[in-house]
Amino acid sequence: MMDRSMMLSQSFAATSLNVMNPHRSVIVDMIMVQILSAIITLSLMLLLKGNEIGSTNASYLLVGLFGTVIFLSAVYSRITR
Repeated sequence: MMDRSMMLSQSFAATSLNVMNPHRSVIVDMIMVQILSAIITLSLMLLLKGNEIGSTNASYLLVGLFGTVIFLSAVYSRITR
């Protein structure tokens, strides 16, 4: 029978291996969350502050929004293969 300290050290080792070496799906999920948050942020900035910013800044926001949507579709097409 394993003693408590041996079982604790094995579970700690397994946990640290999972944290330091994540599965690929976890990394893809983190990338997708970052892209989606960028899309939401840019959309909210355009919707809520669209009247206050100039046309140049609005154009930059639209280009950024378009770029993140294209990047999101590229990542999504890669993970669905």
